[in-house]
Formats: sequence, structure tokens, C-alpha cells
Amino acid sequence: MAQVKLHQHRKKRLETGHPWIFQSEVMEIAGEVEPGDIVEVTNHKGHFLAKGYINPSSQMIVRILSYDPQETIDYSFFLRRIRQAAEFRTRFVDNPRACRVIYGEADFLPGLIVDRYEDILVVQILSLGMEMRREWIRDALVEVFAPTGIYLRNDVPVRELEGLTQSKEVMYGKCPREVTIEENGLKYVVDIVEGQKTGFFYDQRENRAAIAPLMKGWGEAHGITMQEVDVDGEKMLIPVDRRGKIVKNPFWDGAEVLECFTHTGSFTLNACKHGAKKVTALDISELAIETARRNVALNGFLHRVDFVTANAFDYLRESVEAKRSWDVVILDPPAFAKSRGAVKGACRGYKDINLHGMKLVRPGGFLVTASCSYHMSPELFLETIQEAAVDAKKILRLIEWRGAGKDHPQISGAEEAHYLKFAIFEVRDRK
Repeated sequence: MAQVKLHQHRKKRLETGHPWIFQSEVMEIAGEVEPGDIVEVTNHKGHFLAKGYINPSSQMIVRILSYDPQETIDYSFFLRRIRQAAEFRTRFVDNPRACRVIYGEADFLPGLIVDRYEDILVVQILSLGMEMRREWIRDALVEVFAPTGIYLRNDVPVRELEGLTQSKEVMYGKCPREVTIEENGLKYVVDIVEGQKTGFFYDQRENRAAIAPLMKGWGEAHGITMQEVDVDGEKMLIPVDRRGKIVKNPFWDGAEVLECFTHTGSFTLNACKHGAKKVTALDISELAIETARRNVALNGFLHRVDFVTANAFDYLRESVEAKRSWDVVILDPPAFAKSRGAVKGACRGYKDINLHGMKLVRPGGFLVTASCSYHMSPELFLETIQEAAVDAKKILRLIEWRGAGKDHPQISGAEEAHYLKFAIFEVRDRK
């Protein structure tokens, strides 16, 4: 087995658990190697550190698979790793039949992503080393999960950095285009062929559920109080509005919610489940709005949701000018910073939507905001929101701060996995 010897004065990232070796860290390669081969990684003195697969034409030259010099990288290795990943989800995820079952480096299988949609698995193979072992991967997935079908979503540009082509195809069995899943007790239709990424974003599962406490307790703020009313000769406590009229809406105590970048309607569904009175779901994509509408109808919430197809930046700004307001505003945008060079522009984008978003929150209401841009650090994200609060003349109280869900575990030494930031703020006016 060839050896990849690392520089003496490199940053000791490998020792902290980081699973990538970059070209700049390599002092020399001893022995003949072919792209995709398994190699040993050693320190400058030749002491074993790890083993992984190599791609000499990639800046990320080695991805680590094992820290055990005796471990053989064969079919049994993949079967063992995949079974361990499945057992982890069974322990920690409420519904392991609808979650990310393999999360690349965090499951010690770098370059491999697998999402489960009931009896269908959707796979992304992102690296040459994994591509060369796709038959082992397929067979191990079949043995562990017994799916009716496996669909390959290799339509991602990052494959080209590894010298691979983009494609979409059935890898095993039969795969319908759409699958219905359940998350947080809610049903979703997932398009595994044309949906974004692998069809659904599982990483916000727990964050979606975290909005539950925000959805009730708004009746008094809306001018509705419980009053003793004579009904057919019997005194009863009934909700009554400012005009003295009895309120018959069963969701009278629920929040009025605006969700921007709704995509599949996931936060909207969770808001309705937990008692929201009315939700405005907005997305620039007509396809996304149609998908959200289907999911809302599937769960029986259609009468409580208004759908808007619009640019969120424009809609937020125009709503501020029109003096509109909501009890809860939810902002879950796509990544604004896909590279380090895009961070400055991303900060302007995040500041803009959060500034206008918090202006639309009624005093004492809540701003729910997220960023999935890895290059936007947690510190920079919070700093950007604080700058928006100063300009909006608001005082924020941080109620919840979270990352990705339990099916997206994080390796402590790999900061790249810490991409998702999620916050709930109470918003107050600064007079």
C-alpha cells in the first residue's frame, strides 16, 4: 500500500478528527498510486495516522476512511459502516424511515450521502473513491435497509472537481418519482427526481418542531378575550372580540405567521399543526408554491394558508412600506454564500431580509431566522442580525439557538459540518 507522508509543520487537523488531507499538507507520496486507491497516511517520520482513498488530481487529495491500520477497506467495511449509521438513526431519530441515514464524513464514509424516504433510498456519490466502490455501497444498502428502490442523484457540480460526470439514474429496483413521507407527524410529498438536493431538506426537522411554543397565546394581542356569556340560559366562558362578538374560529388564540422561502411548506405545516391562525407562505418559485400547496392540502390545513409567489426581498420591503405586521416571521433562505468570496454580499442579503423581517414582527412577537451558508460563521451571522436590529430600532432576545438535526451529526474537528445556524428571537421596539 502506498504511503502519503505529511509535512512536519502542517496544522494538525487530522489528529483532531478532520477527515480531509489537502495537497498542501503532503510532503511526499511513497509508492505507485492510481486515482481511487486506498493509501496509508503517515506523519513526516512515517508513523501511521490513518488510511483513506486518494485522488491525486483533486485539491482534497485523501479522504480518511479509517484510523485502524489493521482495518481492510472491502465490502465488509462498507456493510459495517452503513449498519452503524442505520443503528445511530434508530436510536436518535423519531422516524428513522424518513431521515438522512448516511451523512458523509460524519458517518465516516466521506463523499457519500444517503437519504431515506420510506422504502426508497436516494444516494449522492460525491467523490472518485466512493464512485469506484459504488457496487459495494449499493449491495450494503440493500442488505441493511432492504429498499424497494435506490435512486442516484449525482447531478451535483462538485463531482466535476473529482473528474466525474453528473447524472441521475435508478441504481437498484424500482423508484417512483414521488414518495410520501412523515416528519414531525406531518405528511410531505417528495419529488426524488427533480426536487432540490435529494428531494427534501431533513436538516431542519427539530428546528421546525421548535416553533411550537410560538403558535399559541395571541388571542389577547388580537383583541380577543374569554368572557362569560349567557348561551341558552347557561353561563359559559367564550372568546369574544373587541366588538363584543363571539369568535367561532377554533384557532382564535393562534399566531398570524409569515414564512418566506417556504420551499415545500415545512415551517408552514409545523405552524398550522401547533395552532397558527393564519400563515402566509411565500416563495419565488411557482413550482415550490405548488409543492407547498399540495403538502398543506395533504395535511388538511388549506383553509389557514395563503400562498404568495414573489421575491422575498421585495415582498418584505413592500410589506414594511404598507405597514403590515405578523406575530411570527420565519426566514429560511437558501445559501447566500456558496464561496468565501461571496460572504460580503451574503451579509448584505442576510441583513436586508432580517432587518425588514423584524420590522414586520409585532412588538413582543418572534423572528425565526436561519442560514445554511457554511462560509457565514455563527459569530458573523449573529453579528449581522444584531446590526439589522440596531438599524431597525429593535431589541432582540435570543430564545433558541440550534444547528442541524440529529441525523446530521458533526465531527468535532471538521468545522465544515457546522453549516446550519437557526435562531428564534423575541422582538421588542427600542423607543
